[in-house]
Amino acid sequence: MKSSLLLDGLEAEAPTVLTAPAARVRIADDMAMLRAAAELTRDISAARPAIYWGDMLGSAVLGYGALYAAIVLVPVGWAILAAVASVLALYRAGSFIHELTHMKHSSVPGFRIGWNLLMGIPMLVPSFLYEGVHTLHHARTRYGTTDDPEYLPLALMKPYSLPLFVVVSLLAPIVLLVRFAVLTPLGVVFPKLRERIVAQYSGLAINPAFRRRAPEGEARTLWHWFEAGASIWAITLLTLVATGVVPLRGFLIFLGVASGVAVLNQVRTLVAHLWENDGETMTVTAQYLDTVNVPPPTLLPALWAPVGLRYHALHHLLPSLPYHALGEAHRRIAAAVTEDSPYHKASYAGLPGLVRSLMANTMRGVA
Repeated sequence: MKSSLLLDGLEAEAPTVLTAPAARVRIADDMAMLRAAAELTRDISAARPAIYWGDMLGSAVLGYGALYAAIVLVPVGWAILAAVASVLALYRAGSFIHELTHMKHSSVPGFRIGWNLLMGIPMLVPSFLYEGVHTLHHARTRYGTTDDPEYLPLALMKPYSLPLFVVVSLLAPIVLLVRFAVLTPLGVVFPKLRERIVAQYSGLAINPAFRRRAPEGEARTLWHWFEAGASIWAITLLTLVATGVVPLRGFLIFLGVASGVAVLNQVRTLVAHLWENDGETMTVTAQYLDTVNVPPPTLLPALWAPVGLRYHALHHLLPSLPYHALGEAHRRIAAAVTEDSPYHKASYAGLPGLVRSLMANTMRGVA
């Protein structure tokens, strides 16, 4: 999931920006890099349904199986290990929501419905929360501006903004339960409230100023079906807990795992960009350099940035390239461009260094 699990509009206002940055030199597009990215990946641009289905189904089965083990196991140590395994596996399965926003659905038939039935509705993150929102982040004139639903200038904000950005994601499961068990039914009764729910509480966004438009056509129909499914599931789950059919312990473990998924995604979001843009429009190359690749040989990004998210900068060059082709695309492009190409400048060693750099940037305006 590219954006955080925070629902847009829950924060009263965006964290305060420290100071306006000094004027930056506008980065021109590097046409050699852009041509190489397009030309070297044409033969690997097709989605492979067997990989999508196998990866998503395997991750979901492992995640739910580990969640069940965490609930029923008595030894605390084993239960914790099972919960961690569940967080990692469900996070991977859930990350396919990002692929859903970019793929041609005819290329992997039934995948959108299958993912929503298996992951989106049970975890209360149906794909309509991301579809129609995430693509705005890739719009040429929106990226990094106030119209970008998935961008905040975190590197220019006060230091407390970073831990707050992560900690608030702990509440995501509670927020989603309220969204679907309470707000959805109320929106059916009160049309004005429904308008606000659609605009402010129906997008996985981190920009609190973002307001989404009401869907139309097929998107509207799918939205209503998936929202109804999530609402019925949320109400049913709360009813089963209230009546004792679902033990409170099991429910709390489920919430804990869901919070773990949200926090892990939020940390990944924190280092997905450098977050240094102050609202100006940027060239494609500038957008690329503000985004992060964490390629091999490091191994841990496969856990905290799964389903191709470790190649996030490359994804901004080639948004429609399927996740399973990004590794090969990176190898081809890195070998073809010159040593001084901007392409190499978006690659980083790992999570700790990215976090330290971001924290250092926020501290510059404190002194």
